[in-house]
Amino acid sequence: MHKRKMPINLNCGLDLIAEVLYGKWKIRLLWFINEGHKRPSELQRKIPDASRRVLNMQLNELEAHELIVKKIYPVVPPKVEYSLTELGKTLIPVIDKLGQWADDHEDHLRHVILK
Repeated sequence: MHKRKMPINLNCGLDLIAEVLYGKWKIRLLWFINEGHKRPSELQRKIPDASRRVLNMQLNELEAHELIVKKIYPVVPPKVEYSLTELGKTLIPVIDKLGQWADDHEDHLRHVILK
């Protein structure tokens, strides 16, 4: 990971969640891993707008925050799979609720975002 220019602010739960989930693709990665898409190539297909480099960086950060685990199989070519940790699984209902909220307010959100 890169060296921070500013100190981390972890004064409340919102700061903690921002630190752990900040990143354009992290919520989607957690969701897709939960759905069973565990290989890096599968995740890349599910999120084609993301570069492989950025996905790898965000997967590494999720792993460092112990939300996912990476299993490397000793085969040639190497096979890698990701899965959620018990802590990572506790985020899925929260992500689901956020998605429901966005669905409930879709028209308004699209309007203000596309202004």
